Amino acid sequence: MLAYFDAFSGCSGDMTVGALLDLGVPLDAMTDAIAGLGLPDLRVASERCEVGGLPATRFVVTTTEPPAERTFATIRSLLVASRLAPGVRERALAVFAALADAEGRIHGVPPDAVHFHEVGGADAIADVVGAAFGLEALGVTAIHVGPLPLGRGMVETRHGPLPIPAPATLELLRDFAVRVGDGEGEMVTPTGAAILRGLGAVSGPRPVFRLGRVGHGAGTRRLADRPNVLRIVLGDAGAPAGLGTDTMLVVECNIDDMSPELYEHVMTRLFEAGAVDVALVPVHMKKNRPGIIVQAIVDEPHRDAVSAVLLTETTTLGIRTHGVTRLKLPRRIIEVATPYGPITVKIAGGDGTPELIAPEYESCRTAAAQAKVPLRVVYEAATAAARRP
Repeated sequence: MLAYFDAFSGCSGDMTVGALLDLGVPLDAMTDAIAGLGLPDLRVASERCEVGGLPATRFVVTTTEPPAERTFATIRSLLVASRLAPGVRERALAVFAALADAEGRIHGVPPDAVHFHEVGGADAIADVVGAAFGLEALGVTAIHVGPLPLGRGMVETRHGPLPIPAPATLELLRDFAVRVGDGEGEMVTPTGAAILRGLGAVSGPRPVFRLGRVGHGAGTRRLADRPNVLRIVLGDAGAPAGLGTDTMLVVECNIDDMSPELYEHVMTRLFEAGAVDVALVPVHMKKNRPGIIVQAIVDEPHRDAVSAVLLTETTTLGIRTHGVTRLKLPRRIIEVATPYGPITVKIAGGDGTPELIAPEYESCRTAAAQAKVPLRVVYEAATAAARRP
């Protein structure tokens, strides 16, 4: 299941939970999960409301706990010791880990030593766990988010007034598409940003999917220029039976002034940096000059490393990045015995689709060189061995 966060009014923890409740997540089950944290005097509720003509759900947390500071290590221990389901626990831990990493980079301390102030309170912990529970209950496996409004002004914190967006929010939203200065006040909170970062939200072009349910989570402020809601749209990416789907990034550049003998080195470096596939595409550029598009497919964590390779190992002056959705055959790697030694073979398909057998080139090349036989002979032997029951 795919969730698209249409955050035209921003994103916060309580708005996220409100939208998930609006999508049908049962409040009673979420309440039981939050109660499993063992935090005293913590109460959660929801209320139906209308915001700017949009029916929405507001998530309300009340607690008698005074403002509390907790370290990441303390919160991690709290989550590990809780009665949360494993999937919910892992999502909540990922959110707080993202926040601890961001705060640690800002203050120059290890993540475990980070002291959460506003986000360390029981209400913020309930927001994170509620969001983790709701996404797990809905079976969400991929999150996409549109451009985020950063707002403007000042916000009061325990450190005193800070400019909006807060430093932690900016750190968490690094590489996300944002609209600077859009909105009055804090539009994206550190908790909202941590949910997006920690749960691997993809920022970029709107995904293509089959539209399902829509939920609106109400914020607490009244905005003059827009309804203060977070809209979450659920949908199905629509992979045909037997196929998998994922979301990746394409990082590419145009080159028309580099020696062709350097491309092999560039491709090797790109794979070493984390690219899952690399292609060289011949094109004709301005003034009809022949050129090459170097195109790498990467996941989000490897984008910067792959981009750095293109900018340092080629003559390009800039790169392009855009999101893509892949449909994939199921695949597995096996090792088969041949007269020329063991050979690694990739098998794709199955589960209702014909199997494709592809011996790995390097494995075959090494065996052919050692046996002093043609490479195609090793390929044929490995393919035949893979077809045997």
